[in-house]
Amino acid sequence: MADILYVVIPCYKEEEVLPETSKRMKAKMNALIADGKISDKSRVMFVNDGSTDRTWEIIQSLHTEDKLFSGVNLSRNRGHQNALLAGLMTAKNYADMVISMDADLQDDINAIDGMVDKYYEGCDVVYGVRSSRATDTFFKKFTAEGFYKLMKLMGADIVFNHADYRLMSKRALEGLAEFGEVNLFLRGIVPEIGYKSGIVEYERAERFAGESKYPLKKMLSFAFDGITSFSIKPIRLIIDLGFLICVLSVVALIWSIAVKFMGGSIAGWSSIMASIWLIGGIQLLSIGVIGEYVGKMYKETKHRPRFIIESVLNDEN
Repeated sequence: MADILYVVIPCYKEEEVLPETSKRMKAKMNALIADGKISDKSRVMFVNDGSTDRTWEIIQSLHTEDKLFSGVNLSRNRGHQNALLAGLMTAKNYADMVISMDADLQDDINAIDGMVDKYYEGCDVVYGVRSSRATDTFFKKFTAEGFYKLMKLMGADIVFNHADYRLMSKRALEGLAEFGEVNLFLRGIVPEIGYKSGIVEYERAERFAGESKYPLKKMLSFAFDGITSFSIKPIRLIIDLGFLICVLSVVALIWSIAVKFMGGSIAGWSSIMASIWLIGGIQLLSIGVIGEYVGKMYKETKHRPRFIIESVLNDEN
């Protein structure tokens, strides 16, 4: 008998794209069921992340019309990573394997076939990896690839060019449930689980409709969260920088004394003020980085829930 597949799709203000997403997902799931690859108990689970538009109404309507579609409604907006985790932890109770993907149809749904095949070959985690970034602008490509390389440099075990399009078995999801941190960065956490993994490459398309929920500001914030969640190297870099400044200060002091005894004149206020501003800026930056780590520890110690589910629509309940 074929295993049960749930596809978890976080949604935030996706009323424009949901009708097309549901249409394509229905065709794909029915094809997989007809081929005997997945059970007829398989579902598409939309997670409403506190949308203020008609997203939840559409999800309710889809569930009423077809039991293939289920839904999870969060009590308020919790952000993409928390909404995704809420869906994964809910689907874990019903499914043998779960695929996570975005609602904007940029992820190629045909890659699902390859992921399911890898699952039956024994993989507990299958990563969807972009085969190229031909559709990206130069700036987007440069910053995205730079981020993955920087994460590797910082010591994080992250899959290059992989976002949150992946398959996880029930066993892998139970392993994920053991990670209780509040500061979520799933593409860094999942490789920490271990177990056998595989890769399926796909071409990423343009967004079907609506606007991106990750403008530059959010992308930079997400990248910084990822770095500080999985590495203490920024703090170590501060230590190295402090040591370097101390050495340079001693060298500058020796040079000043030597120039004085040689009868030369020392330059005026410009060089002094430049040094003060430089050191002051470095100190503020260092305090900010340390403060980010302290803030993360503060959030972790409070043990607040990462999400609260208001309601679940699922015929398996």
